[in-house]
Amino acid sequence: MNIPSKYNAKEVEGKWYDYWMKHNYFHSEVDDREPYTIVIPPPNVTGILHMGHMLNNTIQDVLIRRARLQGKNACWVPGTDHASIATEAKVVAKLKEQGIDKKDLTREEFLKHAWEWKNEYGGIILEQLKKMGASCDWERTSFTMDPALSESVIKVFVDLYKKGYIYRGFRMVNWDPEAKTTLSDEEVIYEERQGNLYYLQYDVVGSNEKVTIATTRPETILGDTAVCINPNDERYSHLKGKKIIVPLCNREIPIIEDDYVDIEFGTGCLKVTPAHDENDKVLGEKHNLEVIDIFNDNASLNSFGLHYEGKDRFVVRKEIAKELEEKGYLVKIEQHTNKVGTSERTKAVIEPRLSDQWFLKMEDLAKPALEAVLGEDREVKLFPKKFENTYRHWMENIRDWNISRQLWWGQQIPAYYYGEGKEDFVVAENAVKALELAKEKANNPLLTESDLRQDEDALDTWFSSWLWPMSVFDGIRNPENEEIKYYYPTNDLVTGPDILFFWVARMIVAGYEYKDQRPFENVYLTGLVRDKQRRKMSKSLGNSPDALKLIENYGADGVRVGLLLSSAAGNDLLFDETLCQQGKKLGDKVWSAFYLTTLWEVSETLEQPQSSKIALDWYKAKFQKTLEKIEDHYSKYRLSDVIMAIYKLIYDDFCGWLLEIVKPGYQQPIDAITYNEVIALFEENLKILHPFMPFITEEIWQSIATRTPEEALIIAKYPVSQKSKQALIAEFDLASEVISGIRTIRKEKNIPFKETIDLIITNNEKVSENFDKVIKKLGNIEALSYSDDKIEGALSFRVKSNEYFVPISAENINVEEEVEKLMEELNYTEGFLKSVQKKLANERFVSNAPDQVVANEKKKEADALAKIETIKNSLTSLQ
Repeated sequence: MNIPSKYNAKEVEGKWYDYWMKHNYFHSEVDDREPYTIVIPPPNVTGILHMGHMLNNTIQDVLIRRARLQGKNACWVPGTDHASIATEAKVVAKLKEQGIDKKDLTREEFLKHAWEWKNEYGGIILEQLKKMGASCDWERTSFTMDPALSESVIKVFVDLYKKGYIYRGFRMVNWDPEAKTTLSDEEVIYEERQGNLYYLQYDVVGSNEKVTIATTRPETILGDTAVCINPNDERYSHLKGKKIIVPLCNREIPIIEDDYVDIEFGTGCLKVTPAHDENDKVLGEKHNLEVIDIFNDNASLNSFGLHYEGKDRFVVRKEIAKELEEKGYLVKIEQHTNKVGTSERTKAVIEPRLSDQWFLKMEDLAKPALEAVLGEDREVKLFPKKFENTYRHWMENIRDWNISRQLWWGQQIPAYYYGEGKEDFVVAENAVKALELAKEKANNPLLTESDLRQDEDALDTWFSSWLWPMSVFDGIRNPENEEIKYYYPTNDLVTGPDILFFWVARMIVAGYEYKDQRPFENVYLTGLVRDKQRRKMSKSLGNSPDALKLIENYGADGVRVGLLLSSAAGNDLLFDETLCQQGKKLGDKVWSAFYLTTLWEVSETLEQPQSSKIALDWYKAKFQKTLEKIEDHYSKYRLSDVIMAIYKLIYDDFCGWLLEIVKPGYQQPIDAITYNEVIALFEENLKILHPFMPFITEEIWQSIATRTPEEALIIAKYPVSQKSKQALIAEFDLASEVISGIRTIRKEKNIPFKETIDLIITNNEKVSENFDKVIKKLGNIEALSYSDDKIEGALSFRVKSNEYFVPISAENINVEEEVEKLMEELNYTEGFLKSVQKKLANERFVSNAPDQVVANEKKKEADALAKIETIKNSLTSLQ
């Protein structure tokens, strides 16, 4: 086989992905094996691959590929979310470009355009995931508006309505005037913003007196229906029962009394606008006030806005302030900082609005989900654990979920109206069933389907995706089917902490309500991807690299490793492109190691050198120790620590040490026993590296030998943990320090490696001689011996308590220059020792410093003393 000396990711990646797809390695069917299941957090159908997706899906792929190697029936279900708000906005914008207004279309016409858009753009992100090696079961690709999934959503809505959990209510909701829909409380982001506080005067009817109120929103005075004072406020006791006149619209409104008003705050007079403030709404209901909504659905003013009708609220704010000032109603303006609610999706400022909406009662439903994460059994575990407090706060303070959205794209609410009254509706899975219920409820057998009108609103997108782990296996419609019984509950969920409540908590709620089981066992919450300056990556900042461009530059394997090297469990990822270069460097190193082995001539008759035998035994022990370490990291979802441990094992131990030890001399053959063991160990390395670098590992695996599809690396057998020989690892660590000491002397004294040298060891501390052959080979030592005496005329270095001497003849060394260097090093070390001893002589330091800090200083003292002794011995031998 002609193996190129350099690895070419562009040629390799497409080849092996096609091979995996052709042989159906990603597909899972119910069988006798242990299942391992992950459902993808479905990216928005509007989405394209960004760094967050790259991180999240790389982690999932690592877990899936490892499970597959472990012999489990690995099933990773991919799919997309219909994303009501985002998708409808995209479709509306596209129609606008074509000169079409959504208002001019019927629901059916609009949905036809929406489906066309979805079919054209909706699968882009899934295709992009393939570029990074995602081994999803593509045959199971789901979409939250697939017929079966939509049917499941409607079935759940009807069921929860029948159980009394879903109700229709006239409530103050969060209104997004850009998306023209409601938002749940969790979709509102509160930001501190600098604004103004406007002090306005209202005339008291029948007198020359005025009352002053303060407001941040002068435009809303046109919706005022009362001014409220505290009944205990003596300043205003004479105003009880009187009325005042709202400026500009000249409407008379009552002065009401309520303890709600804080006497100490502001002027003590509160304007009451029940249509545009949650607290005002409560006061309005209590005092039976009129409700005047002054806004259109896009937050422009309606006819109650008088001559400002049709103008945007923020434009009106400036203009009305000017008019109020001109007419003498504006007393003063002060700067004021307050929290402003904005839409998580569109960034528009939220408008509180009274509206008929559908709500889901959450208090009782949330209890099993709270117990699952925080109870004694911890049925669902969050990684990192720190997010449990966030989860507790949300779930213990949960509010009813507003599940209706004033959109067309999504599952249409299955409520059917048959009359004009507020309660003239029924809830059913389809119109046929609705008609039966309507006839019964209305006591009117003559009703027909044409008399029914289905609710126009769509359900909140999260009301669809909260069923995802069940609905992708048809567990709602067919709760006893073999797939839901086999694959559910799933194993791991990998997602971002920003949707811990939106999605994760709600899936747990749904899981206990519909399967009486957790939906997954472990939730790994990744950090956010930030740039080196800790800024969140975004298009607007221009700091988010093109994910596909990174793959093109560094290969998918390099990018995967780069992402995970910088992603400590649950902490934000400070992305640096140089880490992708480091990932690529690891791939190049592994390829070079493989290429080196292809150049060796193998001899069946050559005896195995002792140095190779002991080195192979050491590496097997080191491999097992690393395997034990990475399995522990996997159990804690510390994937950055896993790849770092593998990186060091392969880069340093395998390539840096083992291959150097066993490498045959120039133009010399390698013995077959060593060669075969090296290749076997190389294959074990490839197995643990494969989940992180699937492409290059499969390429090398398939190049090592001719393999059948049943022998592909993707389904090879994961290494089995065995007890490691710790003593052998410790002995090699000592030997490697000795070799490093020899190499330092060679480098400093310009002694070429081809020149042999002698090494004499004075061992105050008895050490194993197992690695003497390795030391001889890697140090090019002619003679290695042990002595009780110090050696004159030799350079030396110390490892632990043993001293190592390299005899040097006078012609090989400039004695004066060497003495000068040693004296310089001696002076520096003695100075360092004094500073350490001074610190240790300070009783306050020794008494107050942590034990570990004191121990470290004592170790520095011991090391400095040993080094000084070694330098002095070297000086003695040279003089």
